[in-house]
Amino acid sequence: MRVYEKLNQLKEQLQKMEGLVIGFSGGVDSTFLLKVAHEVLGDRAIAVTARSSMYPEREYMEAVEFVKKLNIKQIVIVSEELDIEGFSDNPVDRCYYCKNQLFTKISEIAAQNNIKYIADGSNVDDLGDYRPGMKALKELGVISPLREAGFTKEDIRVLSREMGLPTWDKQPFACLASRFPYGNKITEEKLVMIDKAEQYLMDLGFKHLRVRCHGDIARIEVSPSERRKMFNEELMDQIYGQFKKLGFQYTSLDLKGYRTGSMNEVIKKV
Repeated sequence: MRVYEKLNQLKEQLQKMEGLVIGFSGGVDSTFLLKVAHEVLGDRAIAVTARSSMYPEREYMEAVEFVKKLNIKQIVIVSEELDIEGFSDNPVDRCYYCKNQLFTKISEIAAQNNIKYIADGSNVDDLGDYRPGMKALKELGVISPLREAGFTKEDIRVLSREMGLPTWDKQPFACLASRFPYGNKITEEKLVMIDKAEQYLMDLGFKHLRVRCHGDIARIEVSPSERRKMFNEELMDQIYGQFKKLGFQYTSLDLKGYRTGSMNEVIKKV
């Protein structure tokens, strides 16, 4: 199916709804969905954004700036995953408990606004990764209009660029808990370290990256096209020194480069 046919299908699907509450993170997918939903449903498309230690402040501010620019109704909630019993132990089904808490709160907001439908921004590419959070979405009756219309991440980027959305080339973002190997305890201190480390690399000009936390070791992933930039002795010393200040005893570079879901690679082999 061609991308414009998918867009028409998405709009037709949205037109059948009297309203829609969207879990809006400010990422590529949820921004695109919110933009289209706002065009179709107007004020009956509501964005709900969560504040949490799992998400950098820059992500929250970008989400707020976007809805203000388009005059979209936004409701901000607090969804602190570290308060969920057992979450900080980082079990393999960690995302289930996170999504369950978040979308339970979003469901309450939908009920308060007399809106039947709740959506997330999942696309068909998300089906290829280990995502226990999808079980929670299914249990709560959350729909995924982009996935149902057959949108891939590339489809979304192409149309986002045509629409002039600032997120069209934004790197995919997963919550900071995804930087820890399963079973490694998640702490607020380590979350702050990771957030600051990733922001530092972004300030250096790297666009697609992750800083994975293995105890006192930081494992840097950058996109294949950006790996060559890393092989500079002065730059490596600079990054090592900054990461040391943040609390990492050792800093390494993943030779395979950045890829989403790298912490799930062990699970896929089991």
